[in-house]
Amino acid sequence: MSGKAAGKVTGLQFRPWNLFLLIPLLMLVTPWFNFDRPRLFGLPFFYWFQFVYVIIGVASVAVVYLTTKDTPVVKGKPDRLAVDELDEGEQR
Repeated sequence: MSGKAAGKVTGLQFRPWNLFLLIPLLMLVTPWFNFDRPRLFGLPFFYWFQFVYVIIGVASVAVVYLTTKDTPVVKGKPDRLAVDELDEGEQR
């Protein structure tokens, strides 16, 4: 989905760091952690594992954000479209 224009790459770019965003999706596979034991502070494994996985998910999103925040998505000249030029539909 990336094109070349005047020797510059434009469009969406694949970054290997974005694969870390798949980690929070593993939480949706409930059979992997649908157990009662081991218990932690009286909580079944099912519940405390979800709490831990929230922290893991936040950490993985933070890693992706910190490693990719300075890289532009679109390289080349910026969009110079003014707000007044946007199509807002017919006004009656």
